[in-house]
Amino acid sequence: MRQKKSASILRKFLLFNLGVFSVLGLFTIFYLKAVQPNLVNKRASNHFIIIKNTADHLQRLNIDFNEKEIKTFLLSTRFLFQSLDRVRFYNLKGNLIGDTNILDLDQNVFSKSDIIIEETLDGKVKEQKNSLKFLKEPDKNIKEVLLDKYEGEPVTISEKIQNNFFVSTISIVKLNNKEEGYVIVSEQANDILIAVKERKAFIIRTVLAVTLVILIFSLFLNKYILKPIGLLVAFSEAIKKKSNKNIDIKNFFVRGDEIGKLTTSIDEMTKELQKRTTRAETFSNDLAHEIRNPLASLKSASELLDKTTQKTESEKLLKIINHDVERIERLITDYSQMLKDEASLSREKMSKINLVEIITNVTDDFKQDLKNQNKDIDIEIKTKITSRNGEYILGIENRLEQVIANLLDNSISFSEDHKKIEIEVEETSNNLVMMIRDEGPGFSETSPQKIFKRFYSNRPKSFGKHSGLGLNIVKNIVELHKGTIAASNRINKRGAQVEVLLPKFS
Repeated sequence: MRQKKSASILRKFLLFNLGVFSVLGLFTIFYLKAVQPNLVNKRASNHFIIIKNTADHLQRLNIDFNEKEIKTFLLSTRFLFQSLDRVRFYNLKGNLIGDTNILDLDQNVFSKSDIIIEETLDGKVKEQKNSLKFLKEPDKNIKEVLLDKYEGEPVTISEKIQNNFFVSTISIVKLNNKEEGYVIVSEQANDILIAVKERKAFIIRTVLAVTLVILIFSLFLNKYILKPIGLLVAFSEAIKKKSNKNIDIKNFFVRGDEIGKLTTSIDEMTKELQKRTTRAETFSNDLAHEIRNPLASLKSASELLDKTTQKTESEKLLKIINHDVERIERLITDYSQMLKDEASLSREKMSKINLVEIITNVTDDFKQDLKNQNKDIDIEIKTKITSRNGEYILGIENRLEQVIANLLDNSISFSEDHKKIEIEVEETSNNLVMMIRDEGPGFSETSPQKIFKRFYSNRPKSFGKHSGLGLNIVKNIVELHKGTIAASNRINKRGAQVEVLLPKFS
């Protein structure tokens, strides 16, 4: 089954933001659609209060709902309607019986109407058409609206006329719980349109600003994060597939952020894996070579054993066979243990430990073993540490025990009875130095560092007990602790010395 190609992080990020923008866009549309009705309803609520106050005044003043008394009422209570553009009163039959436009009021308070009503001295009313229109009624017939379409509940009408926005509220008037007529309150409400426009402009500006920020962030994300990650993935894939494709990641090493740290980590991990692979291949070849020698010896000895008739010769050949078997067994055992050690070393955690205590404990065990074997070899420990906590290092206790044990075992294997092995521990400003000296034959090599190579050939006679891997394991453990190890001959005395330098705990 073909694996589905996954989308890039940038694409997922953009799709996610598109989805969020879509949801916010829908909510924004609903919000903008609700803004104007909400503001109109708030304005209508004020109209309801004015209508209620008007009805209360009519009832308190005992005004009859007819043309004459309503006109008188309007003249005497004009302060009630100064915030409005127009207020009209209609009787139950839908006839106009009062209109604020007939009042001699400040024209700044009331806007121009489509019908100007003039009252003459003899009391007659004369209508005069004006070229300006005020508020178109929904059905161009207010009487029809009041009589046929009014259903007992207040009605709010909002309409835009000649670039002006008007809100009108129609409500029935009850005096002494009796329906007397209707009141229509009209008000110019351009501020509602301005408020809606400002909200739309604010939202548009916000959307554009957020879009710009996301765009800039996407470019930054792609250039400084996604592309480097993509190159690191390609680099890892090339190593995995053993491709010769050259992928340059050198520019990422100078970065001090997470990408730089990740690049360094991947590079170090790659080099370590390559180093382990090379070491495993080399080690396998070395092991095969080392096993081949005793196998050849075994074969020759077994062939001679089958042909010989002398007892002494047979015993000699059997010793050779036994020696070679021990040698092969030790090689395989140590090889297996070394592989386990290398795997476990990468998983084990370091802690603060006392190096002198570890040396003392290991030395005590060796002293007891030497006593049990009736060997007269003295092991002496000298410490030259004066600073507080100067004996502590950061390390793995059982691995350092292995280091000391292998070095002591190596010194003992080259030492004769009545000889002494010295272990000296001193400190420098940043390190602890452990020196192990013996009184054996010393190193015959011009470069004693060779002894830390695997399967080094200069070994004691009892090689069946040694595989030639011990000092190589020691070197690996010391290097894991960020330390160094060096071997040399003693200067003014016969013997060899091994110096181990380990960083102090800080």
